[in-house]
Parts: sequence; structure tokens; C-alpha cells
Amino acid sequence: MDFNILELIFMVPALLFAVIIHELGHGIIAYRLGDPTPKISGRLTFNPIPHIDPLGSIILPALLLLIKAPFLFGWAKPVPINPLNFKKLGYRKGMAITAFAGPGINFVAAVFFGVLYQLLSSQSVLVSMASIFGVGFIRSIIFPILIFLKYSVSINVILAIFNLIPIPPLDGGRILMSLLPPHLERKMEPLEQWGFYIVIILLAVGALNFIIIAPYRFFTTILLGS
Repeated sequence: MDFNILELIFMVPALLFAVIIHELGHGIIAYRLGDPTPKISGRLTFNPIPHIDPLGSIILPALLLLIKAPFLFGWAKPVPINPLNFKKLGYRKGMAITAFAGPGINFVAAVFFGVLYQLLSSQSVLVSMASIFGVGFIRSIIFPILIFLKYSVSINVILAIFNLIPIPPLDGGRILMSLLPPHLERKMEPLEQWGFYIVIILLAVGALNFIIIAPYRFFTTILLGS
């Protein structure tokens, strides 16, 4: 991933926004399903401080930038939830929907930012704005916005795909466990404590590239245009 200091200035806010809305997605859906835990813990907020995880929000993204990884991602502190409070749908369905809410809101954000990117980057729009506001406006205002939108699309797509990998405790793993018969779910539960170690190993050996890069390129090509 090649970048300059200007791109880095917009890349970091894009990452923080993406990981915050990811956790907000979990928290809001859990709250709507009857669990007050996210609200009680103060996590239903856009304030980044309660959400920042030193490893996932700072150290890992910095390492990925240093090694010029082909993609950038991270995570925030998981929003605490208590599935026993899911009275409306029950434990298993509520857990599956809550787990999907994080990647789901990242996909929605990616589409929203992608539409804005394609609109603002179209030749006709740029020419029209340049004729009204001048070329300096395009260079100083529109181009930085486009950089932010580009990384917002990229990072939200990466977060959605990464978190849907079916390894607990990633969201994909939680969804899978909720859909499996109870006896198979119980067999997968011990995997949850080792899940992040497995993910780190897969990331270190490059195995995640084969899982993430193809769908990442597919979605970003559609959302950012060819």
C-alpha cells in the first residue's frame, strides 16, 4: 500500500470511523433486541475514546502501514453484550443478527461513501465545480475529500470481509455458531479462545490474502469504479 503523508492524514480518521460504526452496529442492534448492556457501558456513542483498542486501533494498523500491506484494517474494543437479554428473538437468533450488524453497517457505509466518491470524482461534476469555484477549490477541498472517501470505502469493505471469516470470535464465527445445531455449537466454543491467535498466524503467513483480496477487489472496483 503506497501512500503519502496527505493520504495518511485521511486514512487514520477513515479507519477510526469504520471500526467505531462497526461496534456501534453491534451495540445498537443488541440494545434494540432488549439488551441494555451496551448503553450501560457507555458504548452507544461516536466518541472514539471508549472504543479505541490499543492493539487493534493503533498498533496493528501502524504495523500494516510500515510493512506496506496490501490492505489496512483494525478493530475497536468489542461492545459488551449479554445475549441472555435477547427476549425478542432468543439467544441464538439474536446473537446471529447482532454479530452480522457490525459487518453489515460497514458494507452500508462502503456503499454510501462509494456513491459519494463516484459522484464527486466524475468529470462532469469536477468541471462544473471548477467553473463555479475555481481550480483551487478542487485541489484544496474536493481532492482531500476524495482521498477520505476512497479509504473509507476500502477500509469498510476490508472490515466487513475480515469480520465475516467464520472463525470465532470474529463475527462470521459467531454467526456460524448461532446457525449450527446446539451440539456442534458447543464443540466450536473452545475454538473461541484461540481464534485471534489463528487469525494472526493466518495473517502472518499471508493466508488471509487469499481469503480477503479477491472479494475486496471485486467490491472496491464496483464502488470506486474501474
